[in-house]
Amino acid sequence: MALPPGKIPIDILKEIVFKNLGVKRDEVIVGPSAGIDCAVIDVGSKSLIVSMDPITGALETIGYLAVNVNANDIATFGCKPSFLVSCILLPEKADKKTAEIISSQMNEAAKDLGIAIVGGHCETTPGLAHPVVVGCMMGITEKGKYVTAGGAKAGDKLILTKSAGIEGTAILASDREKQLRKSLSTQELTRAKNFYTWISVVKDAIIAFRTGAVHAMHDPTEGGVAGAIYEMADASKLGVHIFEKRIRVKPETLKICEFFKIDPLRLIASGSLLIAAKPSSANRITEALAKKAIPSEIVGEFTPSLHDRTITRKTGRTEDLERPTTDHLWQALAQ
Repeated sequence: MALPPGKIPIDILKEIVFKNLGVKRDEVIVGPSAGIDCAVIDVGSKSLIVSMDPITGALETIGYLAVNVNANDIATFGCKPSFLVSCILLPEKADKKTAEIISSQMNEAAKDLGIAIVGGHCETTPGLAHPVVVGCMMGITEKGKYVTAGGAKAGDKLILTKSAGIEGTAILASDREKQLRKSLSTQELTRAKNFYTWISVVKDAIIAFRTGAVHAMHDPTEGGVAGAIYEMADASKLGVHIFEKRIRVKPETLKICEFFKIDPLRLIASGSLLIAAKPSSANRITEALAKKAIPSEIVGEFTPSLHDRTITRKTGRTEDLERPTTDHLWQALAQ
């Protein structure tokens, strides 16, 4: 049976990928695990936070996304991203201009975040239909001074910054503009394309972490907000209950999702951040974010039962929260 587009199913990760990890080393404090986006390697008195992500579903801003999406993973550990190693794979007939556009986007994004691009690889690759950029991001923090996606506790409030489907909205508005002109105005499409400016959660994560009230953080990427909530619950071995009406969805995102008949909660969502916070301190985090003009909302809470994953819909009906099998970006791009 063929695998679905995007991330491979969690059962295959556990059955195959996580059973083939080479030797065990004492320096590896956090290794591969479902829902955990970074490794933690202790080096002397410091902890090295390392993450890797490819950009495969975007075209026009692929270099910008390669830096920001990887930086987001490091920031969710409460650590500033510092170093990037990249692998740029170009289609066989790509020209010098393509390499220049991608590299200049990466350079600009890295400078904005204070990141050094320290190495990597660039080639033309047989069989590719469009460019792919894979990034490996690293950050350094004091030993043990970080959080993971798996640190949530029963009763913790779940906070979501910004809105659902940010990255997917920007990708579809840019790469499917001609189709979307049937439903969205020029002004709406321009606003949707500018969602790229919200992709970074580095500021969100560092502000929240510095309050001292954060137990866990995770950034929604493939699978959207719904997928990331599942990953966070998996990693923390908890249940979760969320309220659909509290999850912000921008009008441009709604219109694009209606056009392609996809779910905004299952649309790739880099740019928003999920935070598990002490119940008594959740409002302190939302207030700290608001002071820096970052909107956020308490959208639910974690529950003790591992199998209790539910959502109360806007209609008031409570139902099981389904685990996304594939990101809805792929459904839209296939149309």
